[in-house]
Formats: sequence, C-alpha cells, structure tokens
Amino acid sequence: MIVSLRCWMLDRRVDLRYAWLAVRRRLSARRLAVAALVAAGLWQLGAGLFVHAKAWLAQALIEQAWQQNRSEGRTLARPWAWADTTAVARITFVGQARSMIVLAGDSGRVLAFGPGHRTGTTLPGEAGNSVISGHRDTHFRILEWVVGGERIEVERLDGRRRTYRVSGARIVERRDLGVVADHGLDELTLVTCWPFDAVAPGGPLRYVVSAVADGDA
Repeated sequence: MIVSLRCWMLDRRVDLRYAWLAVRRRLSARRLAVAALVAAGLWQLGAGLFVHAKAWLAQALIEQAWQQNRSEGRTLARPWAWADTTAVARITFVGQARSMIVLAGDSGRVLAFGPGHRTGTTLPGEAGNSVISGHRDTHFRILEWVVGGERIEVERLDGRRRTYRVSGARIVERRDLGVVADHGLDELTLVTCWPFDAVAPGGPLRYVVSAVADGDA
C-alpha cells in the first residue's frame, strides 16, 4: 500500500514536472514572438526616422547650395560632394504658400530630392518654354490642387523674380513632344505622373500644368 502510494506520488511529480516544462516552453515561445515583433517594430521605426532625417538633411543642403549659387549668380555649389545636380531656381506656388528649389536635370536620382529642370529647355524665369518635372507623390503632388489663374513665382540665379499665371492643365502621353515645344511664349511647363493616386510608379501618362509669364498671356 505504502509502496503503491509512493509510486503514485512519484508519477504525479513527474507529470507535474513535464507539465511545468511544457508551460515554460510555451512562455518562452510567446516571449520570443513578442520580442521579435518589438524588434521588427523598432527596426521599422528606425528606418522611417532615418528616411525622414535623410530627406530633411538633403533639403537643408539643397537650400544652402541655392543660397550660394544665387549669391554668385551662377551654378557653382553642389548640395553634397558627389551630387550630379545643383540648384538652378526657386519656384513658389503663391496660392498654396509652397516654395521649392528646382534642381538641374530630371533623372530619377535628381527627382528623388526635388523638382528638376529638363536639360535643353529654357532655364526657369528666362525667355521661352521651361520644363520642370517632379514626382506626383512628393514635390509635385501640389499640381493636383493648382487651378487656372493661380500665380507661380520664379526666382532666378541672378535674384530676379518673374510671375507666371496658370493657363491650363492637360493629360498627355509620356513621349508627347508637345511638352517641350516652344510656343512663342515665356512659359513654365510643369510635369508629373498621372493619375495621382496610382499604386505603381511611372506609367504611360503625364499630367501637365502650363503657366504663362505675366504680360505674355
């Protein structure tokens, strides 16, 4: 009887021991899962903060390059040593109270940091058709809300300012050469991808805003 009781108690101790080990394993797995989720969240947060900090720093350096170029009246300073672009003008959407620096060139690398002036067209603020491109989900998202008659001000490297008024907007094919054509007016042609809410970047269509210099309309 006593021996049977001892065996039963021993069996219960063994069962409890294995049960406790099973509980510990489950707790460890849950803790590991929670730790992994926390680590992933912190990594995402850190990556997001890094992107925002990088964007802020880039804009500060571009602004500094613009100020230096404007004081010299020509494109001498680059935002950073390895940059393949520089600041050539400032455009201000008066009705939207938004201002941004225009960079030289319109490659993907350039447009990642700001609107870019298309090489081969007139510089912003000068005679002729000046074509400026920008991404629809960042700098040129503003084009969605620009309306006819709205003023756009351009500041040139020599410090002179020129005011344009929006004359219209249209949707064209990506390779439409009419975008860069000279229409005998002093105008700005602002280009971005369309539609604005597209999921995939790029696409075959472009949204084009035209603005004519005051006195030419």
